[in-house]
Amino acid sequence: MSVTPQQIRATLAQVEDPRSGAALAITAGNSDVHLDGNELSLVLALGHPLHNRQTELRKRIEAAVRGLGLELKDMRVTTSLVSTHAVQGGLEPLPNVRNIIAVASGKGGVGKSTTAVNLALALQRQGARVGLLDADIYGPSVPIMLGLSGRPKSNDGKTMEPLVGHGLQANSIGFLIDADAPAIWRGPMVTQAVEQLLRQTNWDRLDYLIVDMPPGTGDIALTMAQKVPLAGAVIVTTPQDLALADARKALRMFQKVNVPVLGVVENMSVHVCSHCGHAEPIFGEHGGRDMAAEFNLPWLGALPLRMDIRQQTDSGSPTVAADPQGPVAAMYLDVARKVADIVASLPHDAAGKAPPAAAAH
Repeated sequence: MSVTPQQIRATLAQVEDPRSGAALAITAGNSDVHLDGNELSLVLALGHPLHNRQTELRKRIEAAVRGLGLELKDMRVTTSLVSTHAVQGGLEPLPNVRNIIAVASGKGGVGKSTTAVNLALALQRQGARVGLLDADIYGPSVPIMLGLSGRPKSNDGKTMEPLVGHGLQANSIGFLIDADAPAIWRGPMVTQAVEQLLRQTNWDRLDYLIVDMPPGTGDIALTMAQKVPLAGAVIVTTPQDLALADARKALRMFQKVNVPVLGVVENMSVHVCSHCGHAEPIFGEHGGRDMAAEFNLPWLGALPLRMDIRQQTDSGSPTVAADPQGPVAAMYLDVARKVADIVASLPHDAAGKAPPAAAAH
């Protein structure tokens, strides 16, 4: 008796994803099954970057289909893994961006930009196509963090090509004004500038666009939260009570405009001495974790306050790029994995048009 594609998919649907630990959500829409005798060829799109777990996934699938008397001849996971997810009511996803994720803090000085750039790099390392938009008009930091300079090119006089640093597509007002020139603009002009950076940049088939939000929860941040089609937001805080108070305001701001809060990152959780390695919680302990529990939100992780993180970022080579195998990069990769998994679990977009798929690998 021959095995049907439906039986194969039912068997695959019971295989545990080595990344998330959940059963694979295999359907006819996200998989292609081809049988040649008892040899099986598969093409899978799982909804999130798989990074380096493809070998483990193959082993699990081989074991599962062996029970059907089949041999897995070929398995391919496409790079177009990431689905386009729903955004706020009245908005549609950008044509060439599947998901926009805001990184916000409610106040400056907590390492929001450092977290944003390393999150973007970590998502990229996991196989996604990623961009970074610097929405802090008054204090743009992306040019320094990515070691980029120069102005974006325009091929049509209307739109801009993103600059590329460490493989990330990026744009920032810092590319358009002199490094020491202040942006002396009022709120409406700032909001318009961010909208232009967002919508007039020729983003190239991004799975995720990370937006480094401006500090605070004033008119600029609120207008952005209302006008930028966001799949979700990540809140960055330190354990300090002052930072937590403002982080709560940022969290509530996103909730009021119906943007899902993906979770909380606690930055500068402990200070690590560069000489002896002693770790000390100089800003307090567990504040971010407690805040996540208070609002019933995912706890994305804690990141240390270390001199090398600051030095690497200031030199234009953030930690995930400068020391990709190091312990801190592993922390950022864990945060990125959790963020990607949470985004993958959100409702899919039913109105917007997804960008074209990237080439398979």
